[in-house]
Amino acid sequence: MMKDIDAVLFDLDGSLVDSMGIWKEIDVEYLGRYHIPLPEGLQGEIEGMSFSETASYFKERFCIPEDVDQIKEDWNRMAWDKYTHQVPLKDGAREFVEYCRANGIRLGIATSNSRQLVENVMSVHGILDYFDTIVTGCDVEKGKPAPDVYLEAARQCRVDPERCLVFEDIIPGIMAGKAAGMKVCAVADEYSRHQEQEKRHLSDYFIKDYLDIMEKI
Repeated sequence: MMKDIDAVLFDLDGSLVDSMGIWKEIDVEYLGRYHIPLPEGLQGEIEGMSFSETASYFKERFCIPEDVDQIKEDWNRMAWDKYTHQVPLKDGAREFVEYCRANGIRLGIATSNSRQLVENVMSVHGILDYFDTIVTGCDVEKGKPAPDVYLEAARQCRVDPERCLVFEDIIPGIMAGKAAGMKVCAVADEYSRHQEQEKRHLSDYFIKDYLDIMEKI
């Protein structure tokens, strides 16, 4: 898996940290302010959207009176404590990140989440400084499954896309990495367990967690 790889690019939620369930809690709480029940399948509909795209989607679909910037600010505030105290790294993730850093492999995060929350959770776990770049869906024209966020992360790492390895837990993210011309490793996550066979089919590799890699290198 690591042969001819000069940069490793991680999605954040569900790929590097166990946080996918938290966003469902936030959606329930946020929509509850407006007495709107959480629609069935909402998480699937917004998969891969950037933070701004998701806020615009909520505003339009649910007729939220606040503007998009206020919606994002509210979500960041609601998620801040959860990301600080309730979001662990995936098993073996710290060891793998340290291995990459020690072996001269550049590291990047390419996420649909907000920069504030990425920096928060990486700082909490003491690994923020290991990363060469953080690119969010709001930094590029199109969110996943478009390849924009991964191509920009590779550019900022100064590494050709074909020498990048992507870790992703959701299908739009896997598609984004493949569309960018990168190798993609799918990561198991409880949130997307029902899609495991499709994830295996679309990706180059599949891991349960990063201990799977550390046992082999």
